[in-house]
Amino acid sequence: RSAIEDLHQRAMRGQSVEVGCLGGHGRTGTALACIAVLAGLEEDPVRWLRARYCHLAIETDEQADLARGFREAN
Repeated sequence: RSAIEDLHQRAMRGQSVEVGCLGGHGRTGTALACIAVLAGLEEDPVRWLRARYCHLAIETDEQADLARGFREAN
């Protein structure tokens, strides 16, 4: 969580940040969805990310649960 919060804060300050994993779908998608939640996304982060990044993003139910629950996990 702290790494994702740090990426979000750096991006909000105008710094370039990169998120990536080997395939660019599972872990990358999960992190991007969590950052979107921190940025104030109100809708389902999984659906939102798949529509805007890649339809294969967020590969497992556990990743989807993490992204969807990120707002409440303060």
